[in-house]
Amino acid sequence: MAVQNQLARNGQQRMGIAAYMSNQAVQAQINSIVKDSKTFITSVVSAVQTNPALQECTKQSILSAALLGEGLKLSPSPQLGHYYMVPFKNNRQGVTEAQFQLGYKGYIQLAIRSGQYKKINVLAIKEGELIRYDPLEETIEVDLIDDEEAREKAPTIGYYAMFEYTNGFRKSLYWSRQKMESHALKYSKGYAAHKGYTFWEKDFDGMAIKTMIRQLISKWGIMSIEMQQAYEADQAVIREDGSKDYVDMEEIQPEPEPQPQPTTTPMPEPATNEQMSVEQAFFGN
Repeated sequence: MAVQNQLARNGQQRMGIAAYMSNQAVQAQINSIVKDSKTFITSVVSAVQTNPALQECTKQSILSAALLGEGLKLSPSPQLGHYYMVPFKNNRQGVTEAQFQLGYKGYIQLAIRSGQYKKINVLAIKEGELIRYDPLEETIEVDLIDDEEAREKAPTIGYYAMFEYTNGFRKSLYWSRQKMESHALKYSKGYAAHKGYTFWEKDFDGMAIKTMIRQLISKWGIMSIEMQQAYEADQAVIREDGSKDYVDMEEIQPEPEPQPQPTTTPMPEPATNEQMSVEQAFFGN
């Protein structure tokens, strides 16, 4: 059985993603879950073709990650940054697999849909801007640099995040750059080893923004069923039966282009209740 499984994996490895997705059994699996299978397949094939290392992943791990993203109504497009299918080496089985990793824009999308959040703000605090942050009262005093170009070039000293529910409840959080650095070293083996290709090394502020949203909402926010599902699945290989495998892995290649760093992300007034998402291994609690 082990030999047959290995042979099946080898055959799958040689098959391109487009050919795999056009397989009759795979088509049946997709059609049972996805309404617009043609658009889904096109988006997945496009995402895989833009990342050479992802093309080395087992096709089932790619499909499972993409189906999870589709279930959460998130796009695999690297440009949108909702979620990423990230190639990792599964040291236990000796294969390369795609992990599902939620982007901070995915968190924002799911928060908007939940109907609970009136506003979510995340801001990188620059050198010379912070006057005081009171963790007891959760109030912050800052003197922001007016010149946007100068502000962008200034060193980041910390990160501030807050949310406000539609009922008026507010919660905020501030982390120093040093605390964020310690967090990254603890939860990213690649970053701790200074391998040069991790998300933390490519876009530290973008990863920090995701961490702040994750910390804030997972501890004090309202999490819909969809958000809980996504939160639990983040940085896991999604198996064919829907189970999540946090195996011992080593990232082998950077993901798509780094996410652009927003400063403030106010939310529009929500209209309906729906979702929010994913993750446990990437940044920890």
